[in-house]
Amino acid sequence: MRIALFAAKPYDRQFFDQANQDGEHEILYIEARLSPQTVQLAEGFPAVCVFVNDVVDAEVLRRLQAGGTSVVALRSAGFNNVDIQTADALGIHVVRVPAYSPHSVAEHAVAMILALNRQIPRAYNRVHDCNFSLEGLLGFDLNGKTFGLVGTGEIGRVLAKIMSGFGCQVLAFDPFPDPQWADTAGVQYVEFDALLEQSDVISLHCPLTPETHHMIDSKALGKMKTGVMLINTSRGAIIETQAVIDALKSSKLGSLGIDVYEEEDKLFFENLSGQVIQDDVFMRLLTFPNVLITGHQAFFTKEALQQIASTTLQNISDIAQSGSCKNQLHAPKSQG
Repeated sequence: MRIALFAAKPYDRQFFDQANQDGEHEILYIEARLSPQTVQLAEGFPAVCVFVNDVVDAEVLRRLQAGGTSVVALRSAGFNNVDIQTADALGIHVVRVPAYSPHSVAEHAVAMILALNRQIPRAYNRVHDCNFSLEGLLGFDLNGKTFGLVGTGEIGRVLAKIMSGFGCQVLAFDPFPDPQWADTAGVQYVEFDALLEQSDVISLHCPLTPETHHMIDSKALGKMKTGVMLINTSRGAIIETQAVIDALKSSKLGSLGIDVYEEEDKLFFENLSGQVIQDDVFMRLLTFPNVLITGHQAFFTKEALQQIASTTLQNISDIAQSGSCKNQLHAPKSQG
């Protein structure tokens, strides 16, 4: 099948070409993101492949259908940027990669926790300036601390195992708990407020939905322990950024590690080093010494990219051959 792959980077080409060695698919790599301004580039392509910051709203979907596109293949697990209801109505198949390497994201979250706790970025910069003072670099033992896990999907479960290995007590919240897994893993499910109140470190691993949008707001932050560490490697809009800034200023929040940001579509995946960043909220975050930001790279491992490419192409092949796919998305059916 002919595929227009949007928001293409050199690493996308590398791993998709490897996964497509048999030449089953003809892939056009397009650097631009999919949007109302670029959708005409997909005309004549039965399939488009998109990433987390491509715009796949109702307008784009209607124009894709008019241009002959019948498959939208997400090379990600999240799908909050796609209007699934409109896609269903238009008969467009939407497929995703529900799991690639949960270890990649979980391990990145751990890296952020350790870097923030032991002040690794600050220590690194000091040593390069021949400043070997330890003042301001005090950390804490993770052993014996309470770790709060929001979301117990595949990534959350891997992270729970890692943090248990550090000697943490792991609390978890999930609207769809799995008590059998929790018993085996030594994890205790609690209500969301209880997790906020008891945790020394909180890590978010849930999809962006209307229910999770700004889940971490001023009210939620107010329930947390003073000095808590907050990690987000899921979706940026789960956190209300201004509320987090206020909590950092008041020292209610001890440290923050984010690999995602609610306005990241204007920033991430591009080299903007020669430009003046216009996002004042993001630039305010960069001023805090206890904030660590990475540019949506938690997924970025060799193993994950191999799995993403192979699963994405298999999804498209399944639709082409049988008209269905186990990784296909549908809008929830209305009640009544």
